[in-house]
Amino acid sequence: MTQRERILVSACLLGEPCRYDGKDVPCEAVQALAGSYELVPVCPEQLGGLPTPRTPSEIQPDGRVVDREGNDRTAAFQAGARAAVALARENGCTRAILKSRSPSCGVNEIYDGTFTGALIPGQGITATALSAAGLTITDESAFE
Repeated sequence: MTQRERILVSACLLGEPCRYDGKDVPCEAVQALAGSYELVPVCPEQLGGLPTPRTPSEIQPDGRVVDREGNDRTAAFQAGARAAVALARENGCTRAILKSRSPSCGVNEIYDGTFTGALIPGQGITATALSAAGLTITDESAFE
């Protein structure tokens, strides 16, 4: 029996309640990939030591990740990104499907750091790290 390709996937897309608000955002199209691939769930923010639920965070223009209360969460986001890269390598993942607009997992756009809902082109901390590690990254919108 041949081993199925493993794909790293944002755990919230698979129905795990790990988002900042303690909820999930299941994506049926991504979940359906489990029939053909082995999906490896990851929540970089939890891996970085942040609790669930947690205060929303956004990447600032200077690259720091700050929560809505003004606390610098950069170290936790960086630790989570390193752990996600390690998890991808341990599982032989060459691709990742990530949650759009997240300060960790955003692939094409992220919130602008003002906590107003405004979006800008950019990538989250983990998306950038996974891409730098050689993974092909996409978000759930590619499956909708």
